[in-house]
Amino acid sequence: MSEEEYSNHTPMMRQYLKIKREYPTTLVFYRMGDFYELFFDDAKQAARLLDITLTQRGQSGGQPIPMAGIPYHAAEGYLARLVRAGLSVAICEQLGDPATSKGPVERQVVRIVTPGTLTDEALLDERRDNLLVAFYQQDTEYGFASLDLASGRFVVSETRDASQLETTLARLSPSELLVDEMASLPKGWSEFSGLRRLSPWQFDEETARRKLVEQFAVQDLRGFGCEHLHPALAAAGALLEYAKETQKSALPHLRSLVLEDEEDTLLMDAASRRNLELDTNLSGGSEHTLFQVLDATATPMGSRLLRRWLHRPLRDQARLKERQEAIQELMNLACDLELGEPLKAIGDLERILSRVALRSARPRDLSRLRDALLALPDLKSQLADLQAPLLVELNAQLEPLPELAEQLNKALIENPPVIIRDGGVIATGYDEELDELRALRENAGGFLLDLENREKERTGLSTLKVGYNRVHGYYIEISRAQSDQAPVEYQRRQTLKNAERFITPELKVFEDKALSSQSRALAREKQLYEELLDVLNEQLGSLQMTAAALAQLDVLQNLAERATSLNWCLPQLTEEEGLSIKEGRHPVVEQVVTDPFVANDLEFDPGSRMLVITGPNMGGKSTYMRQIALITLLAYIGSAVPAREARLGPVDRIFTRIGASDDLASGRSTFMVEMTETANILHNATRQSLVLMDEVGRGTSTFDGLSLAWACAEQLADLGAWTLFATHYFELTTLADELETVVNVHLSASEYAEQLIFMHKVEPGPASQSYGLQVARLAGVPEPVIQRARERLTQLEKQEVQDRQASAAYQQAQPLKEEPQPWQPDMFAGQPHPVVEELSQLVPDDLTPRQALELLYQLQIKAKS
Repeated sequence: MSEEEYSNHTPMMRQYLKIKREYPTTLVFYRMGDFYELFFDDAKQAARLLDITLTQRGQSGGQPIPMAGIPYHAAEGYLARLVRAGLSVAICEQLGDPATSKGPVERQVVRIVTPGTLTDEALLDERRDNLLVAFYQQDTEYGFASLDLASGRFVVSETRDASQLETTLARLSPSELLVDEMASLPKGWSEFSGLRRLSPWQFDEETARRKLVEQFAVQDLRGFGCEHLHPALAAAGALLEYAKETQKSALPHLRSLVLEDEEDTLLMDAASRRNLELDTNLSGGSEHTLFQVLDATATPMGSRLLRRWLHRPLRDQARLKERQEAIQELMNLACDLELGEPLKAIGDLERILSRVALRSARPRDLSRLRDALLALPDLKSQLADLQAPLLVELNAQLEPLPELAEQLNKALIENPPVIIRDGGVIATGYDEELDELRALRENAGGFLLDLENREKERTGLSTLKVGYNRVHGYYIEISRAQSDQAPVEYQRRQTLKNAERFITPELKVFEDKALSSQSRALAREKQLYEELLDVLNEQLGSLQMTAAALAQLDVLQNLAERATSLNWCLPQLTEEEGLSIKEGRHPVVEQVVTDPFVANDLEFDPGSRMLVITGPNMGGKSTYMRQIALITLLAYIGSAVPAREARLGPVDRIFTRIGASDDLASGRSTFMVEMTETANILHNATRQSLVLMDEVGRGTSTFDGLSLAWACAEQLADLGAWTLFATHYFELTTLADELETVVNVHLSASEYAEQLIFMHKVEPGPASQSYGLQVARLAGVPEPVIQRARERLTQLEKQEVQDRQASAAYQQAQPLKEEPQPWQPDMFAGQPHPVVEELSQLVPDDLTPRQALELLYQLQIKAKS
């Protein structure tokens, strides 16, 4: 907008429009008194999203001004709704004093609230990380950086595997994603509401290195193990600058960069995370998930760390065994050691410290920090005698900082108000000046009465009295008859008809203090509060180390409690190949079912690497497969597992191909989704991968599906991956006869009085039948349909026997020929049906009537087969 166009608007609108020009794609909350106002298109959008009234007031530039406003004290609730919708909001505050300002009060954007940069307690899910993620591709390398601004956790990773792009994004589950404007993203992410496309120059690697070195006050990034990275550092630099711009702050709580190496991680793709329902069920909720069963942590930061462990299990057995030793000791001392209550007193120290660093901490944040520091000595004393190396290390990282705890205890009242705005936060006795100002405000009446009595006694003037009015302030009033006897230090302030009013130096000093005491007391209190933040920031490094140790301690004590309460065992981790689980159980289903859960074993070793699992629908095949994957996952976060005994060798990835549905948005059918997931497994699985394949090939015709399932099973068997292959194709059970490493097992069931009883027990060998009609009856299919299906099944079984006999007889009667071609047409190869092909080559004139009749019967048999 040109200066001439600006001149058509009022001064206030000119100020707003200049600010809005800097944030064209962001809603601007423009502070006016006790409200945040939105104007023009911002007002229309906010009114629609927040269900607030859209008004028009006055004119600017000759047009009515659309307006919508929200009370500033209720802004958090409205911000939360806007952020959930993927929008960003620029908070524009009044910096000047309206009483002294000429023209519009000075205003400035002090913070930009975006989905990935939230730090306010009311806007965050306390038990889930809120990640800002940046992604950058450089040639064939992919770099990621993630930041949880509310905790200060800054992480980078890199990969050359293009398939890991979607896997990593699914694991991080960002609230906001920063990418180069030219970047290509996996399906679904291009429409992500939190996607922000930045200019390519913002991902400059050299600039990024310089900014990161400045941020951490180091010479280079070798100390973080990140010096060799390229696209990851470019992503980290862009992310850091974006976060600084939104917070209008140097982000002092970002003190390190953590490198996550995928070689250290047990990998899972997006489909596997979804199918295993780690923390989100298939309906999108959190009920009946592994995380819900596992999370009994005492602090929100412990809960968030537990979720990170679940989504990033480790392959480093040394670290896992350290965790196991710590959990075992905590289990052994469960009766003598009470860590839950002290940890609950700690609260969410991690996020409180971030708000302290950003200077947005509220009084109750500081009171919780005070309570945490006061609880630390008791916690350290309980940990003092523990022997597990990890627990000893964590105890050493806890710093109670007694002097800081004492200062906070002395400075803050027991239960401070939510905000500092109206004061009442700093305790009496902490600061003499504040106490005096408060005393002036609270005891003015007593001082004036005391002054009046003293002056009467000193001067002997009986008519003397002390008073106050808004125009002239405090005064000493003496009747006209006695006014000429006023002491020399009395200065005349006002003459009335029957009295004179005076002021004394002492009263003048009191007046100056009393009239400004409330505002001065509030200003002094805010100053003291800022000084407390300064002191806390000086100790920020120690406090953050303490918070990280407490979060880890919380997770370990939680896992110990879960192991004891749920009757889980600590698995043996070994470098030898194989997985052995005795009486394993599904950790989630076990908590939901009312009947006793039927435990099952698993035995994988170099001579047995694939189980072909058959049995009826609802027999428990999927439950059995999932419980093996979840037991493996739990073992690789260091947790106990739901089994009597478990021994697990190296596992590098977990793949699951369980269930599928149409992906209508991408134009993919159920079968296409199934085949896409299968292809990913076949391309990326290794000899150390755990693979779960459930009903591969069921989405297409029988021959196609059986052929694909057979070929996939053979490929996985040749690869040697640890594979659980559930199927209804009984033909696949013959693989056990053909391949040494394939074993048949089945889920048992039995019929009694026409009722199907599921035994849920895994037994050796293939299943005898599928019980499809019995399951249909259980599902409530009408009985006439069941009876008709039974009749049709009998006919089909008889027809199949006849066709096989006829086909066998025909084959025996024919001379040896080349390998027969498949009779099912292949729409891609375009081959004709064998019957059609044989007819096309026939010369009818060469056939006798008898030969023609015999040939007709043969062609009929082929067509039926």
